[in-house]
Amino acid sequence: MNILKKTAFLLLLACFVSCTTSEKETKKMSSYANDTHSYAKPNEAVAKHLLLDIDVDFEKKIISGTATYTIESFNATEIVFDAKYLLIHQVFVDGKEVAFKLGENDAILGQSLRIPIDNDSKTVSISYETTDKTEALQFLNPQQTADKEHPFLLTQGQAILTRTWIPIQDSPQVRLTYSAKVKVPKELMAIMSAKNPKEKNETGQYSFEMNQPISPYLIALAVGDLVYKEISPRTGVYAEKSMIDKVHDEFADMEKMVEAAENLYGRYAWDQFDVVVLPPSFPFGGMENPRLTFATPTVIAGDRSLTSLIAHELAHSWSGNLVTNATWNDFWLNEGFTVYFEMRIMEALYGKEYANMLASISRQDLSDEIKNLRNHPEATRLKLDLQGKNPDDGMNSIAYDKGYLFLRTLEKTVGRDEMDGFLKEYFKKHAFSTMTTEKFVEYLNSQLLAKNNIDFNVNEWIYKAGIPGNAVTIKSDKFKEVDKVLSDWQYKTIESEEVCQQDWNIQQQIHFIRNIPQELYDGLFEKLDNACNFSSASNSYIAMVWFEQAINHNYHGNNVDQQIEDFLMNVGRRWYVSTIYKALKRNNRLDEAKRIYEKARPNYHAVTVNTIDDMLGVSY
Repeated sequence: MNILKKTAFLLLLACFVSCTTSEKETKKMSSYANDTHSYAKPNEAVAKHLLLDIDVDFEKKIISGTATYTIESFNATEIVFDAKYLLIHQVFVDGKEVAFKLGENDAILGQSLRIPIDNDSKTVSISYETTDKTEALQFLNPQQTADKEHPFLLTQGQAILTRTWIPIQDSPQVRLTYSAKVKVPKELMAIMSAKNPKEKNETGQYSFEMNQPISPYLIALAVGDLVYKEISPRTGVYAEKSMIDKVHDEFADMEKMVEAAENLYGRYAWDQFDVVVLPPSFPFGGMENPRLTFATPTVIAGDRSLTSLIAHELAHSWSGNLVTNATWNDFWLNEGFTVYFEMRIMEALYGKEYANMLASISRQDLSDEIKNLRNHPEATRLKLDLQGKNPDDGMNSIAYDKGYLFLRTLEKTVGRDEMDGFLKEYFKKHAFSTMTTEKFVEYLNSQLLAKNNIDFNVNEWIYKAGIPGNAVTIKSDKFKEVDKVLSDWQYKTIESEEVCQQDWNIQQQIHFIRNIPQELYDGLFEKLDNACNFSSASNSYIAMVWFEQAINHNYHGNNVDQQIEDFLMNVGRRWYVSTIYKALKRNNRLDEAKRIYEKARPNYHAVTVNTIDDMLGVSY
């Protein structure tokens, strides 16, 4: 080979190596989407594993310790974490202390935590403690628990609150494994979204492992005087001693739910499915933390009538935990799929008519939400634009119920067998990864619609406001029966006592109450309450919808105003209390709402507080 040919060959080889390396780096550098709700820059440097070593101090009401990360750098000079309301004491990179920088504080995002690294840096260790402003943590005194003997701690990370108790790259697309060492008072037990103890130990020191990569918002901790009771070898419940038997009985169908879910969309990937029932201040119905779902005590109705919530959180084990929305603008990918999956589980266990009743209620919720958002039609799109907003603003019925309606309409169009095959493969192919709306649309078009030569208005459903005209109509024969009774009662063809004697399940009762018309014969609303005693309902869902209707109808009989106040004082579930505060405000009872809220506010989690503060226009 002459010198010119040799030189040309070497240049070509160098170019090939350089171009190949560049392509690899570009591929790696572009693997994460732009997330406006995180300061982290995972395309430059990303955390892969977390070792958490913390002490829970109930006297000071803080968590303190270290968060040590195994990291991967792509020629970066710094790694960026999210932190909010945290005191950062020291930072070490590969065992050597380094100077760190905290950015300016943003009311929603908190601060960036910038740490200098080299390209070959392997570990970053952050010594920190929480403060009294930490939003994810709620320390409860004994009186706020069921047994009223010991304090309790719970965390709530979704959407961007994990950064308030752990300095972390708090974007859902940054999946990482974690291990933890947690020190708590000896009389209490710690449990996490990881492999958990089944009994309290004598040292108060607990160790945890989560070997599957999860999103930061799914790292969860609960500490209390808890006991465990098995339902099956892979399912069981945690609760305080006074509640454990009720909880165990209420959730007795959990193993059946897991089996039904697996029959639909493949193997359960998280080994264990346990549920812990928390004190009433927990702000959500449930939170799908892997291996350990958090649940509100408001679902303990005594008749298993509200356990669709457990089916919903179980469904998240596929849609949300296994395949996760990449950013909060894609939140519908978590919740719309989960509602669809939940309905399929409930149909498999309790029949099509039961599932249709749940779906009909979902459709009513969606209509109400669209009416509430009539001045903000852009908020009724599935793909959201939440830049500059708290991602909690997008956690409403649009993501859940419009997302479900889209998938239900798609199922009707393509056929259930095709839909099931598509979803099963979707979960399998994208397991332990994150998904953007755009990536999903591309996958849907190529793997379902084009393959079956089907034309479907995907873009209208996802990127346009409102409900497309081809939305499937959901019918329930049981609800038709209720509608007939409602009409007869409204026009006094039957008496209120006959309404109360109907052999209805909870969903039928809910449907009846929610559809009581605004205009009624004088005294008819009170007659109904006298006959059915709804103002003293023990089922929290019935109580919530009845109280809303009582407020809408300016009804004050049967001590209902005191019952409403007691409910708001003792229930912290955001959906329930916000519905009632909203009704008070809408019906010119804002002063009363503020008076009650001032007393109830200390019992609520920060997630609920932020919502109600904004709704009522108050600050403390």
